[in-house]
Amino acid sequence: MFKFEIRKIVESDSFSVAVVDGRIIFVFDELTNPVVDGRIIFYVDLIPTMTLPLCPHVYLNSFSALPLKKISIRKIRNSILALSTTPFEMEEPMRGQRLMEFPHLLAPHKDLMVGLISAVDKRLHGHLLPSSASVPPDAEYYQNQCGASQGSLCINRGVDSSPIDFILSSWLHLSLPNEGAMNITNIQGYLKSSTDAPHFQFELVQCSPTYFIFFLDLIPRKDLVLHPDYLQTFYEDSRLEALRKQLDTQVLEAKPYFSSSLYFRNVVSPTGILVSITCEDGGTTERVEEIIRDNIDPIANEVLELWMDSCVCKGGTTTIEENERDQLEKRDRMIKSRAVEMDLSSSMPIQFGQDVADRILGVIRGVFRI
Repeated sequence: MFKFEIRKIVESDSFSVAVVDGRIIFVFDELTNPVVDGRIIFYVDLIPTMTLPLCPHVYLNSFSALPLKKISIRKIRNSILALSTTPFEMEEPMRGQRLMEFPHLLAPHKDLMVGLISAVDKRLHGHLLPSSASVPPDAEYYQNQCGASQGSLCINRGVDSSPIDFILSSWLHLSLPNEGAMNITNIQGYLKSSTDAPHFQFELVQCSPTYFIFFLDLIPRKDLVLHPDYLQTFYEDSRLEALRKQLDTQVLEAKPYFSSSLYFRNVVSPTGILVSITCEDGGTTERVEEIIRDNIDPIANEVLELWMDSCVCKGGTTTIEENERDQLEKRDRMIKSRAVEMDLSSSMPIQFGQDVADRILGVIRGVFRI
């Protein structure tokens, strides 16, 4: 924690406003919904004094541009608290700055990604190594020769004592022949074979201004027919099915998305969300932004929290014996290998050229151990 010089402060019944080092800071005494010019710049929960966390790399632009009523309090809290670092942590950032820029996304899409990654930072910081330990600078950000296609990659391996194998976060901005572009954002959380708990998978792909694909799942690591206790623990006794139904009910534009790969369909859990969403609103993005902000964002955050609670912290369903560990590793390796083969091996050289593709795929395959 660092103390700032407070240059000006204005108090009210529910919150205080201070100008601190040239920045406007709102300090709320309780969870209220004040409107200051209809906008919010900063949120700090339950701070009894004006000792504030130093957050030099908090991304405030999107928050300051949105009406307060459209901003999730949990999202702001996660973004601020997750980026409140000690001096040691500031010297060892968890990832390069380019990942968190998300330069081509709609504002709610960017807010969603920043919020998810910030929640991981806050909750799992002690489990993870900095991305720089696995991803060299020329793979953290890359582009093709003309700069039309760009990407950023972050991979945080788990420390030896953690059940986390790695967490991969990435974005891709891919130019299309019709002069359009596709934006792909992805977060994967893979666990070690010391636990049989599911992996986490999030992907949001904007294929056009009004069409996108949403994939969210806890990937099972056991045959659910042969292991009904596993099905009950991670899927029947959780809120995953309720969240899947919630999206179907709230977003009438959502339709089931069927991958052309039968292998991929077999990997997804019974509660996995895999939908395409087309918004016919005259080519504007207003409805797309509304769906991402009001429907996808809260569901994705809840599933991520569930994974961190039930899978990372509580662990699996049983003690893993050596022969079962071998089976888990084999299954995980096959899934990761097919994912690279299906999604990246063919498209990366086309979009970025063979040299860049080999460099990025080499980093991924090394972490995936495939």
